[in-house]
Amino acid sequence: MSMINAPANPRISPRQRSRGLLLILALGLAMFCWQLGSTGLVDETPPLFAAAGRAMARTGDWLTPRVNGLPRFDKPPLVYWLMGLGYSIPANELWDPLGTWAGRLPSALASVATMLMLGDTLMVHPAENDTHPRRTAVAAALAFALSPLVQLWSRTAVSDPLLSGTLALSLMCHWRCYASGESRRWWLAWVLLATAVLTKGPVAVVLSGMTLALFALMRRDLKGISHCIKPLRGLALTAVISVPWYLAELLVEGQPFWDSFFGYHNLQRFTSVVNSHLQPWWFFGVILVVASLPFTPLLLLGLAQTLHPSTLKRAFSSVQPGASLSLQSFASCWLVSVFLLFTTAATKLPSYWIPATPAAAILIALAARPSERENRLSLDWAWGTTIVLTFALAVGFWSSSIWVPLIDDPEMPTMPAELLASRLVLRAAVCFSIAGVLGLWMIKRKASGRLLAVQGPLVVFQLIALIPMIGLGDRVRQRPIRDVAATVLEHQRPDEPLAMVGVMKPSLHFYTDQVVVYEGTSKNAFLNVADRFSNERRQGWQGVPTSKEGGSQTALIVIDSLTMKKKHWQGLNPEPLGQFGIYQVLRFDRKTLDQRALKLHAKGAHSTWERPRAERY
Repeated sequence: MSMINAPANPRISPRQRSRGLLLILALGLAMFCWQLGSTGLVDETPPLFAAAGRAMARTGDWLTPRVNGLPRFDKPPLVYWLMGLGYSIPANELWDPLGTWAGRLPSALASVATMLMLGDTLMVHPAENDTHPRRTAVAAALAFALSPLVQLWSRTAVSDPLLSGTLALSLMCHWRCYASGESRRWWLAWVLLATAVLTKGPVAVVLSGMTLALFALMRRDLKGISHCIKPLRGLALTAVISVPWYLAELLVEGQPFWDSFFGYHNLQRFTSVVNSHLQPWWFFGVILVVASLPFTPLLLLGLAQTLHPSTLKRAFSSVQPGASLSLQSFASCWLVSVFLLFTTAATKLPSYWIPATPAAAILIALAARPSERENRLSLDWAWGTTIVLTFALAVGFWSSSIWVPLIDDPEMPTMPAELLASRLVLRAAVCFSIAGVLGLWMIKRKASGRLLAVQGPLVVFQLIALIPMIGLGDRVRQRPIRDVAATVLEHQRPDEPLAMVGVMKPSLHFYTDQVVVYEGTSKNAFLNVADRFSNERRQGWQGVPTSKEGGSQTALIVIDSLTMKKKHWQGLNPEPLGQFGIYQVLRFDRKTLDQRALKLHAKGAHSTWERPRAERY
């Protein structure tokens, strides 16, 4: 049996390790948790996650996620459970008035945990000839946190950061067992993999299996790896923890759960394009470049160091000792696995790359270390290109007066003017300029902390520019929906139904905390609204015909200005209750709606709301 027999930590004392982890923890909390609940949820997907988590806390049904009165089968329950715990904290409405802190906390803490695991791994198993492993560890944690994808998604109420975090912790536990030659804690990686399966489904097992298989092939040490991680027992443990929820949900919900979760959200997303997410086969090549900016050249250097034919030849010829080379190879296998799997998938989204960002961070940090080996020239070129990209981004921010006015979004027409007036883009320009100058100054220095010198100003950029930009975007784009919700709650009569027509924002359901009928702009959609007010049934709500005793004679409809101009919405004489941005809150007489619906039906329009749809809310 061949394994890596490296001492646990030949250079870092327990006190130094603790200080390093405390520094990483402080950076992570500042970057991902500061002002986490100060802005509203961003449509379209986050309100669906947050609403499902809140519904679990409110109803006590912790088995089936539900949104707007319907089951939500797109993701397993772990992210909803964690959100629900936040919403279960006493007086949550007082200290989390927007309801966003509880929804976003799982994503933020998952990224903080990933930073800590990256840093601790590189301190416990320092790279070969690394005289300052703690600096390398902090640089790796920041290389992950500064990925543009991680910066944005870690402050969003979705499941992708939680999948990335649980999968990253599982894979790094696997590698640490192998690197130390000890199998005493083999079970921990499989427990963490079970949490990943409960976050996103079978894709976690596929990514983990691909990574471990590629690594075993590269190391030519299947026996040694199997001895340390115990795959058969491990998979059984993962199944024991994760499968019971799937079985219980299948027993309770039956065929709809099977068809939706396994059929649509897993199999169909992989084999066909859903929701118009059609991208070319090279899509993730572009995402690989963008997701690590401005450190992409160092990432490519790290990949080249492990995937170069000469390196692979040496790897296949013998099992090479040394934790650093093993970790670099492992990270490459990890990143390549994500790339291959999702490039093969028909449906492609930028967020699918997030599970690769911890691997990219490892490759960046290890490639950036000063080296006296034959790749010295390659490192100089990679470092120089990184500085050029940093300056290019700075120039882009400095020239904001040219491109910001080109932003054209009808939902936030004042955004260009307000962004320029805020001078936040100029703050970003200053931060990237300082990072470029520091990188240029240290380009010929052998100091191991030069990557940190460039990362420091970019951390400041996130705190003083990016987070305020998110706040500005929330005020311009999302605040009108909150004002709409407040107006609805102020004016709504007992049992008066509520619909949103045209631009459909799930956050209206979240902020009103009631069932909202969502429909599009067509004539068929008009018929759907009238028919659903009378006949639809959902958990916690049911439509009532106007002719039935107790049925509301009016309805509230939130409609955008463009939809309101359509002919079939004209001449209905609604009562205006308020206008916020592009949205109007109107009270309609339901008999008038029914009469217009009959006329449209006579002209060939049809009600379509009862047709099965894979994604409804």
